[in-house]
Amino acid sequence: MTASAQPTHPRRSDATRAAILRAARERFAADGYERATIRAIAADAQIDPSMVMRYYGSKEGLFAAAAEFDLRLPDLAPVPPAHLGEVLIRHFLARWEGDETLVALLRAASTNPGAAERMRGIFADQLTAAVARFGTDPATTARRAGLVASQILGLAFTRYIVRLPPMVDAPAEELVPWVAPTLQRYLTGMPEN
Repeated sequence: MTASAQPTHPRRSDATRAAILRAARERFAADGYERATIRAIAADAQIDPSMVMRYYGSKEGLFAAAAEFDLRLPDLAPVPPAHLGEVLIRHFLARWEGDETLVALLRAASTNPGAAERMRGIFADQLTAAVARFGTDPATTARRAGLVASQILGLAFTRYIVRLPPMVDAPAEELVPWVAPTLQRYLTGMPEN
């Protein structure tokens, strides 16, 4: 039998990784990031906790690999151009306020390279696609999306991770008129020479 004719069998390490990810998704969903433990996830996967660490390095690395993140960005194409910044900031505030997994990923991304890569991918792929759909110049789409991400992630970091009092104390509705014009400029303003 030639090498190409041999049946392919999943490697045991692939099955172990899949079991860990399955258990992690269930545990993070049930317990949240803070209360989920490597020991509990390993027990759910019926493996030794050292195997979780071997494959993922840390709880943060496991979380970044296991969690499914969808920013659930609205379709910006029908939004009047003058309201894009407001629509986006309202959307992001609602997402951050209502989804502890995004906050956990942001926390993990500040210290874990795998989680940081995951966060970069989420914002680069999802936000850039949303910005492109409302008709920006393709030459500036990625830059505009990056600027929006910098504002959104900075706001989220100060509000949900650092918990800076002026940011935490402000009701989300009060933040909209402060942040929307900046996002609007990033989205529709023309770069000056």
